[in-house]
Amino acid sequence: MKKRIFFILSGLSLLAFSFWFLMSSEEPNQLFSQKVKVALRAVGHQLLLAHGDSTSLVMPVTSLTENTYQLSFQKPLSLDPSALVVVIDSVFQKAELPKDYLVETLACEAQEVAYSYQIVNQVENNIVPCAGRILPENCYAIHLSFKPLGTKSINKEYISYALMLCGFVLLLLGFKQKTQDEGSKALDTPAFETIGSFRFYPEQNKLVKQAEEISLSKKECELLEIFAAKPNQVIKRDELTKKVWEDHGVIVGRSLDTYISKLRKKLEADSSIKIINVHGVGYKLEINT
Repeated sequence: MKKRIFFILSGLSLLAFSFWFLMSSEEPNQLFSQKVKVALRAVGHQLLLAHGDSTSLVMPVTSLTENTYQLSFQKPLSLDPSALVVVIDSVFQKAELPKDYLVETLACEAQEVAYSYQIVNQVENNIVPCAGRILPENCYAIHLSFKPLGTKSINKEYISYALMLCGFVLLLLGFKQKTQDEGSKALDTPAFETIGSFRFYPEQNKLVKQAEEISLSKKECELLEIFAAKPNQVIKRDELTKKVWEDHGVIVGRSLDTYISKLRKKLEADSSIKIINVHGVGYKLEINT
């Protein structure tokens, strides 16, 4: 019982923790995405001002993939790559965003990369080509891709799923333990037959009437089993002696009558039960209901 409760409670606790752990791992990703979108809108605003445009709109920043975002504009504009690099770096520093990303400027119609550069944590590995060449006025979309930050979240997912699996295993063990407990209880409960107001326990060689126990000898028990299997039916004397004595290699004379007499005395407590002698044939366990 204690094992079953332990397994079930542990399983439920582990499942609850794993769900919380999985959900909590998604929150940082959502916050990161929101920070990037706010920062890119600020970048777009400064680029428009650098172009001398203070009226047109920065279009909503969209997530193309988990780590790639798109910044686009309402109207065409010209872009200075040097200014683009400086503005993104300045805004990202203030927003405390990672210094590990790839920037691609695409012409809207052709969907071809007009300018791109890469920033990494180590400054010497930064790739910023053609910084002095101004991009002519056109419709541009800026794609910004961060280095995948998913290693930790993936690890968190693996850990969460592993914890869930352990939780389910513990629950299964708990329910299995319950089945075993019920099975052992069933095995521990001795089988009995009801004869009138008695409970007859053949394996324990006893009769029980309310709180009173009446012990039976082995032969008495064997005889009563035969009678209980065929209540209110005449059982031939030869059948009784054969099953109780001769099948065991014992030849009896008047032993049957002696044991029948003993059984009658032990069944006297219930007047609705009688062992009737059918003269010249055998005996009958008569039960009046």
